Amino acid sequence: MIDVTATDEIANDARVRSNVVRLAAAQALTGANSAVIFAIGSIVGATLAPNISLATVPLSMYVLGLAAGTLPTGAISRAYGRRVAFIIGTGCGVATGLLGSFAILHASFWLFCGATFLGGLYGSVSQSYRFAAADGASVAYRPKAVSWVMAGGVFAGVLGPQLVQWTMDIWPPYLFAFSFVVQAAVALLAMAVLSGVDAPKPAASDLHGGRPLFEIARQPRFIAAALCGVIAYPMMNLVMTSAPLAMKMCGLSVSDSNFGIQWHIVAMYGPSFFTGSLIARFGAPRIVAMGLSLEAVGATIGLSGITAMHFWATLMVLGMGWNFGFVGASALVLETHLPQERNKVQAFNDFLVFGMMAVGSFSSGQLLANYGWNAVNWVVFPPVLLGLAVLSFASFAKRRAFLQAVDEFPDHGI
Repeated sequence: MIDVTATDEIANDARVRSNVVRLAAAQALTGANSAVIFAIGSIVGATLAPNISLATVPLSMYVLGLAAGTLPTGAISRAYGRRVAFIIGTGCGVATGLLGSFAILHASFWLFCGATFLGGLYGSVSQSYRFAAADGASVAYRPKAVSWVMAGGVFAGVLGPQLVQWTMDIWPPYLFAFSFVVQAAVALLAMAVLSGVDAPKPAASDLHGGRPLFEIARQPRFIAAALCGVIAYPMMNLVMTSAPLAMKMCGLSVSDSNFGIQWHIVAMYGPSFFTGSLIARFGAPRIVAMGLSLEAVGATIGLSGITAMHFWATLMVLGMGWNFGFVGASALVLETHLPQERNKVQAFNDFLVFGMMAVGSFSSGQLLANYGWNAVNWVVFPPVLLGLAVLSFASFAKRRAFLQAVDEFPDHGI
């Protein structure tokens, strides 16, 4: 007899693989846009801002856009399908490039902050690419689908900083103005790629099904997943946001900071080629724990010196830690909800992550300006220790629940 369920899963995984290719390409293009902002946002901010302590505000506005866009992205995806949300997001990406270039040409700090906020809205939509890749996939293929889409960021790490290097001097004396024009063109290309994603509008039955969000969010597994995501991403962002300006303050060149950001992004996404397989083999909690630990190692390297090599090593190790921590936490989130609950749960998870990032990001400029690069690195350690503790507790709670089930139903082979 033919196993209908297995046949359906094979067919669904074939459709998912087609989506994964497009979503990975879109991840590369969207990531290149955010790489441009992170590579030069604080440098342009320092040039345009009325006070040096406001230099990282454009990057904070990007993160605020990430937070602000997560819940609307979930609502649009739930009502109209993910593809509509993707197209709206890339439209924000085009606006980011055009407004950013205009702001630099007219030396307007607040317009530039508006441009990076739009870039954050674009980025918030791109965060759902990883979850979209898992839609309809078999349980075994989900971590790999998430991981492969994240791997598209490797090319973002190469493309983004190189776009800056190739274009920053094209419109002298307006440094970086043309870089944002090219960024708008890249967003248009991403729009064309995403228009072919197979992401139909959800069925009417899915719009009202599932448990209340509060019930889902009370699960120890979800609490651990969300908290670890909240720690892994914001701590990485705190250090990455400050690094280019800190390098400049230490007498290093723009080329040095571009190189550091480039390899940081490669380190962020490069492990994605095998992170999914590691999660499938060792379990998401162990991979998350490894990621958080690597972020602490990166901060330790940052405390050990201020040469270009120290900055580069800090950013690379930090990027690897973010990959294991964030991809692992995303895989944990997928274990906490039913298919009809996915949009609201995933959007809520991302809102928590990027909301906390926004809070931390606004303080990074003040932290760097008032207390220095070392203080930025010291901040990493307490949250990492908290994340490891909560992760251990969630794993203990799951193990205890399993043992109780065995004791209660000894004859059922649980």
